[in-house]
Amino acid sequence: MPQPTLSPKEDEKLTNLKTEAPKTKKKKGKSLPPKLIIRLGKFVWTTIWHLMMSKLAPRNQSGEYVRPSSQFRNFVGTEEGNAYPPAVGRYTLYVGMSCPWAHRTLVVRALKGIEDAVSVSIVSPSPLEGGWVLNQEEEGCRRLADLYELAEPDYGGRSTVPVLWDNQTKTIVNNESAEIIVMLNSEFNEFAKHPTLDLYPQELREKIDGWNEKIYDSVNNGVYRCGFAQTQEAYNQACDELFASLDEIDAVLEKSRYLCGDRVTLADVRLFTTLFRFDLAYYGLFKCNRRRIQDYQNLGAYLRDLYQLPGVAATCNQESVKQDYYGNLFPLNPGSIVPSGPDMTSLLEPHGRESIGKETIKQN
Repeated sequence: MPQPTLSPKEDEKLTNLKTEAPKTKKKKGKSLPPKLIIRLGKFVWTTIWHLMMSKLAPRNQSGEYVRPSSQFRNFVGTEEGNAYPPAVGRYTLYVGMSCPWAHRTLVVRALKGIEDAVSVSIVSPSPLEGGWVLNQEEEGCRRLADLYELAEPDYGGRSTVPVLWDNQTKTIVNNESAEIIVMLNSEFNEFAKHPTLDLYPQELREKIDGWNEKIYDSVNNGVYRCGFAQTQEAYNQACDELFASLDEIDAVLEKSRYLCGDRVTLADVRLFTTLFRFDLAYYGLFKCNRRRIQDYQNLGAYLRDLYQLPGVAATCNQESVKQDYYGNLFPLNPGSIVPSGPDMTSLLEPHGRESIGKETIKQN
């Protein structure tokens, strides 16, 4: 094939380009070395990350996440002189659908059948607002923080969910989920569809409390200790404790349908809301990726068992969990990209755990 020839003008342009080429190379030498750019970027991002994490998740000197204590600790009860007696329509639960602590209250409310007695108001996380925002304005408040300030004008703590709100006195009764679910289990029985269902029976309380203590530190809060850890050592310790507890629970569930025998208790409720979120969010985003819950022979079936209890599935919102964790926890996922999986339809598959316990939940 004959070679193309250049016109005099084209030949002149080509000559000029060749003579200018070395000058272009010299200009490139003035840019920052790639290593310096990487180091600078890492330093800036790490500094900002630690600053954001200190606001999102307070830590101790070892870099371990420390969850602040709840500050509103009053109780609904029938004792003489109690300012908060049980009543239909008097109390509202403020919950976020993605929050496992708030989810506990919804599960107990559904199992007891007190939906007509205790109303629910949904709040959603807003990274721009820096906290929970009411889906619609209530009590003249747009943010959950406004509701806290309405209850206590000088309040300086965190504005968390769940909140048990008294519509009559316009104040927060309690914002500790472990205490709210005890109240929902026992103090609204006269209005409940299933008053004989006792999730915290006197004869099992010592065993339930023991499980609650173990589960809280290593599992419920353990996944957060993994995800919010700010040092490798803090993460390693939290991760080891988390999976040691999951392995122990899986072994117990081989011979026991539920944690305390053949009946559902508050210990199961407290564990369930973490297990439901595990494969959805904690496995990936919180680096709890040694094993999925569905990979455990007993824990996976146990999760399906609880999910399929009457009314429980309706309290679970998979898309809210993924959107709020992946979309709103910016320090853990700067791109805010929400994964398409996992497929959670397996929760509807038969669990086969009926034969492990002889008794089932009796709801009258």
